[in-house]
Amino acid sequence: MPIHLNLPETFSAQLAKAERGLAGMWVCSGSPLVAEICAGSGLDWLLIDGEHSPLSLESIQLQLQAVAAYPVTPVVRVPENNSVTIKQYLDLGVQNLLVPMVNTPEDAVAAVQAVRYPPQGMRGVGSALARGARWNRVENYLTRANDEFVSLTVQIETAQAVENVAEIVGTDGVDAIFIGPSDLAASMGLIGQQGHPDVVACVRESIVAAKAAGKPVGINAFDPALANQYLDEGMDFILVGADVAMLARGSEKLADDFIAARLGSVNDAERASY
Repeated sequence: MPIHLNLPETFSAQLAKAERGLAGMWVCSGSPLVAEICAGSGLDWLLIDGEHSPLSLESIQLQLQAVAAYPVTPVVRVPENNSVTIKQYLDLGVQNLLVPMVNTPEDAVAAVQAVRYPPQGMRGVGSALARGARWNRVENYLTRANDEFVSLTVQIETAQAVENVAEIVGTDGVDAIFIGPSDLAASMGLIGQQGHPDVVACVRESIVAAKAAGKPVGINAFDPALANQYLDEGMDFILVGADVAMLARGSEKLADDFIAARLGSVNDAERASY
């Protein structure tokens, strides 16, 4: 006799009941072991990144399985707003999708259509074959999935998206928006200048639009002072670090503490020799 299962609450459900901003981190290494370590950190959510990381479908599923035992909400970013890719991610068991480069209301509608079964959308039916429905062990998965089991966050990360942000965030089926300051700055001809006043103004405009629509809004902010400022101002969710960045900076500090500090001042050429 099979076990009848239910699925965890979605990210949108977590946001709806949260009494503070939810803090999370990027998981980009592709390692299920690293994902599991991060899942036990005490953070609220993890972003498993399929856009800027070497993740296969199999590695995403393994990471989801690794973090499932922990009280953390995994959100997974697809590489593009593509209905076929989104279908595959959902069938893997991704419940909480982040879709990048949503620049127009039409892009937002396409993302909504991709995550929903007909008649509200165009998601292909493969629940009997897939982990998403736990191989048909989730009762009435097909009729419940649209409303209960999937949440959709879209990224506002270009000047064009900011121009359309009110319509994007107002799209039925878009549960939240996430602001990407780095790509936003690049799209404005200000690459690497996330703190430029014009970029900050666009970020603020997007926040105001989300609040006006009654939808949660999140942002990436690795600078602790900036992250705390956003949380103090009522940001609903935020990313404050990344596994690969923490490993890079931590390993550099070990080299500084135990090699450079003992050798005295060294330049990059000397550092490369040891």
